[in-house]
Amino acid sequence: MTPSLLVPFYEHPAERPDAWGALLAAAPRLYGVVLNPANGPGTAPDPAFADIAARLRAARVRVLGYTDTDYGRRPHAEVAADLLRHRDWYGTDGAFLDQVPTAPEAVPHVHRLAVAARAAGAGTLVLNHGAQPHPSYAPLADLLVTFEGPWDTYRDLDLPAGDRYCHLVYAAPADARVTSRVQCSVPGAGAHPWGTLPHALEAAR
Repeated sequence: MTPSLLVPFYEHPAERPDAWGALLAAAPRLYGVVLNPANGPGTAPDPAFADIAARLRAARVRVLGYTDTDYGRRPHAEVAADLLRHRDWYGTDGAFLDQVPTAPEAVPHVHRLAVAARAAGAGTLVLNHGAQPHPSYAPLADLLVTFEGPWDTYRDLDLPAGDRYCHLVYAAPADARVTSRVQCSVPGAGAHPWGTLPHALEAAR
């Protein structure tokens, strides 16, 4: 199995141009990159993010706009508005819905969000549950993130690792073995682990 990298890299392109360059250079290895200008699209377009999004698309990398669902508590209209801003401001061709609930009771709400994402042009939809969700979520998206957390927790788990599951692991050593085909393991820890690149890309810089 050759891993494919889904990279949530939450740093500004103007402040970390070398790191964004490493992502562009690794384009054939990427499942996609999560674009997150301001815990979502922000309140106004950011030209630096628009430029890097265009460069990623030119390199045939999926650009997934980050949108928080607050575990289903954010109103549908707010989430839909973020999806449209990502499309209109950054030309995203996919969506990364974060903090998605796992319980079956929330499936109808998430289904409406998935419909809104597709209507906003999301050719690829990723649901980040961060844990194993109820099976009813599987038909709603292209990829389910069924683990997001530190390596010390991940290494003791036995998680399903099918083609439609993704594991996001932080505070991970360079030799960490992540079992899902789509994955990302980074050295970063603490409150902002996704400000570091995957080990494989850091080593190549």
